[in-house]
Amino acid sequence: MEKAHGPRALVTAATGKFYSNGLDLDWLFAHADQHLDYVVSVHALFARLLALPVVTVAALQGHTFAAGAMFSLAHDFRVMRAERGFWCLPEADIDIPFTPGMSALIQSRLTPRTAHEAMVTARRYGGHDALAAGIVDHAVDEDAVRTTAVALAQPLAAKAGDTLATIRARMYAPALAALRDTVNPLG
Repeated sequence: MEKAHGPRALVTAATGKFYSNGLDLDWLFAHADQHLDYVVSVHALFARLLALPVVTVAALQGHTFAAGAMFSLAHDFRVMRAERGFWCLPEADIDIPFTPGMSALIQSRLTPRTAHEAMVTARRYGGHDALAAGIVDHAVDEDAVRTTAVALAQPLAAKAGDTLATIRARMYAPALAALRDTVNPLG
């Protein structure tokens, strides 16, 4: 997608009850010797999406938790199911601190007040609350999540390219630097 030319956009979607529950903690705890490499690869995914030279939209049809919520924040826009499902950063409840890169991503995409509340309290936001807090851009009926996301992306597809890449690189420079730090990604 980075090297393609012409109008293009990216909509990510899932099916079922979950958009994403984030990292596979069972696997991570069973493979503690690979923890650092795993975090670096997750950070690289967030950075790649945040810097992608195309407009991106996350279609959140279900629960969006932890690293899944952070992945959604790396998108330009988020469309969430209004009547069911939660968006949540549960790290305060599960005793896992945010890495510097994760903190930088969250704080670059949410208002200071919302970032503080979401990170410190592990609040679960339903669709309407997530919209009111500025976490998502649209809260819609279940059957409209994906179509709304595509409709949001379509007219912006012509903006893809080098100029958008430069805008993103400058706009998110601190978050991208923190996410790309492979020397000390855990702080």
